[in-house]
Amino acid sequence: MTHRERILAALQHRESDRVPVDLGATESSGMMAIAYNRLKQRLGLSSGRTQIFDVMCMTAKIEPAVLDIVGSDAIALMNEPRAWKPWKLQDGSSAEIPHRANLQRLDTGEIVELSEDGTVLTHCPADGHYMDPVVWPLEHAETLDDIEAATPLLSTFGWQQNCDESLDDLSRRACALHEETSYAVVANLCLHIFLAGQLLRGFENFFADLLADKPLAHRMLGKLLEGHLARAEKYLDAVGPYVDVILVNDDLGTQKGLQISPDLYREMIKPYHQELWQFIRQKSGKPLLLHSCGSVYDLIPDFIEMGIEALNPIQVTAANMEPALLKREFGNSLTFWGGGCDTQTVLARGTPAEVRDEVRRHVDVLAHGGGFVFTQVHNILYDVPIDNVFAMYVELGTLSGAKR
Repeated sequence: MTHRERILAALQHRESDRVPVDLGATESSGMMAIAYNRLKQRLGLSSGRTQIFDVMCMTAKIEPAVLDIVGSDAIALMNEPRAWKPWKLQDGSSAEIPHRANLQRLDTGEIVELSEDGTVLTHCPADGHYMDPVVWPLEHAETLDDIEAATPLLSTFGWQQNCDESLDDLSRRACALHEETSYAVVANLCLHIFLAGQLLRGFENFFADLLADKPLAHRMLGKLLEGHLARAEKYLDAVGPYVDVILVNDDLGTQKGLQISPDLYREMIKPYHQELWQFIRQKSGKPLLLHSCGSVYDLIPDFIEMGIEALNPIQVTAANMEPALLKREFGNSLTFWGGGCDTQTVLARGTPAEVRDEVRRHVDVLAHGGGFVFTQVHNILYDVPIDNVFAMYVELGTLSGAKR
């Protein structure tokens, strides 16, 4: 089978010649750049370019040479910059970031991202590895008129401003991936509703809005949806014929449960998800893959009802997210795109033998009858031992062309 055929078989709940694999086809199934450089060094790959498409999480674009060695069956279609520039990572290794990303490393070791007028937008402490937002654009909005005045912001919010290629450029890259490779192409559309509310208003304000100022929340989410629908239409016109899966995102869970109650979700958030996701599904005709971290068990029936066909990252250590439970209750309706190995504990802190044991157990449960794409739970972090990454792919039997 080809790479594309394996992924499509999983989405159709058919078993293939081997378990389909994803490394980096979504923004949440890849590697942080530090770990990626270490992996390339271990693989003996001295050429290529480590490009960071997401400077907030320092996530690297996975190159075809690495995809081939680990046996990945899917490839990401990301929004990219027109040009890149050099950057030094915290461990001293080299990478590239989008040319418009205004990152500055201070004398204290801290890293900040600045706007054009010098405002600090995100911040990474000297001993940190992630950029945290420090500005909430609508933090001080109090009235519906304040939301109306922010319409230009809401119509474009969520599109990566550092990634400034045109839709024509994106369309050409999508076409090349579709016609010149056998990978399943995953369109990373990544339009948020719930998380966008948190990033626009600030987490505390947005949670309060959902309970105590529902008209303001609805006005903001309605304006946001209008912008998302217009953007999705143009995006799908450009790349729709060339992609196999479309990724949508919204983090709704925590380790122990949902961020808000199921009833509040269904009242305040679900109508916007439903309209957005069904528009994308109907216009594209392609399967929708939803990324939502944490314990989302209580909303999985809602996801299925709204047309979601695959779920990532399957955070197996979160409440009610055990692979056997999910497979038993939802395996006929949902493809599990993740859950292959836990990154919080086993991959990061376990031994290679423990990694192999977990991979074996989870594959045995999730791959039966199809409906499973193997990837670890979320991105591989900067401090994960590379021997553990190798052990994961050795157990899958997909690792090739590298010293083990």
